Amino acid sequence: MADTPMQFTSGPPETVLPSEEPVALEALRMALALPEPQRRSAVSAVVASYPRFLDAWAQLGALARDDVEAYAAFRVGYHRGLDRLRQNGWRGSGYVRWRNETNRGFLRCMAGLTLAATAIEEHDEAQRCALFLQQCDPSWPPADLG
Repeated sequence: MADTPMQFTSGPPETVLPSEEPVALEALRMALALPEPQRRSAVSAVVASYPRFLDAWAQLGALARDDVEAYAAFRVGYHRGLDRLRQNGWRGSGYVRWRNETNRGFLRCMAGLTLAATAIEEHDEAQRCALFLQQCDPSWPPADLG
């Protein structure tokens, strides 16, 4: 027993989501580059082709026609994000930081859900999401949230 090295952790574990497929990233980039009237339907098509692509859900929520549509897109992205986090070792707690580019889709969905929940007066959900954002990344909100 005395020869067994002790391992110390420096706080909660951190989860970093893997990168999206390059073809999905390019499809979203192209959709977002389209003129305003075509952009929303193009992003919707990306979501339909890549339903696990969290930033595509976040972008769809940002392009929503009303608060309820925004809430729905951000909520789906948030739940897809929880699934992806669990698939990548997250156990319900620990950091999911903005500084890791691949986490940003999930965090954008959660931030969007916070705002959309407030807009439709789901204040308890908005508060839960705001608290969860702080738990995921104590430095929230980032300066480059865009």
